[in-house]
Amino acid sequence: MQLNNLTLDLRSYSAETDNHQHDYHQLVLPVSGQLEISVGQQAGRVDTNQAAIISAGQEHGFSGSEDNCFVVADIPSQLAPEFEQLPAFIHLSPALNQYVRFLHQQLQQHNSVSTQRQMLLLLIQLLQEQCGKTLRLDRRIATARDYLDHHFNSEISVGQLAQVASLSPRQLSELFRQQLGMTPLQYLIEKRMQHAWQLLEQQSLSVQQVADAVGYNSLAAFSDRFRKHFAIPPSYFRRSGK
Repeated sequence: MQLNNLTLDLRSYSAETDNHQHDYHQLVLPVSGQLEISVGQQAGRVDTNQAAIISAGQEHGFSGSEDNCFVVADIPSQLAPEFEQLPAFIHLSPALNQYVRFLHQQLQQHNSVSTQRQMLLLLIQLLQEQCGKTLRLDRRIATARDYLDHHFNSEISVGQLAQVASLSPRQLSELFRQQLGMTPLQYLIEKRMQHAWQLLEQQSLSVQQVADAVGYNSLAAFSDRFRKHFAIPPSYFRRSGK
């Protein structure tokens, strides 16, 4: 599943499905009715304020009540690697519950793919904020991630980031991959690409200005990276008027 293949839609389940698995994370969020889910060796229910997080590679099956509706999000594992550390069933905070109701209303309308993508990215952000304590990141890795979050538009070397985290470059790379599922460089690229997508959608900056804003001095290098990441060129937003 490529990073451009995020999906967010409404689904209903009327009968038990065969156990299966996929190479992306899946979020199942309650709107109405009940859904019994088995995830690996765990069994639980999506109902009222409880959601399910099915991490990539987990075998799972469903069994729904007669009348049900759920917001379901399919998320590439690279976009939220920390979901692998979360429990299969989580209680939704009031803020998340309200956002799920908003998603339900929006998904009943005909939103553009880019609009749905932004709604899904915000959903991921809200989940990450709620589950921050559950992740229990090493303090040094949390420091490194925070630095990348605030300086992604600057030139950053692994050595520089290692100094910020008080680790050797090798320790940083190993711990970062263990806890976040990707290298610091991969995280940096992901951060830059997501911000670039948001800027391109706003239509107020040229592609060159967007490249500059996310830390690329070369327009060609930025365009090549964006195309590889999302399978569309940044110029797509200008040609299509997206």
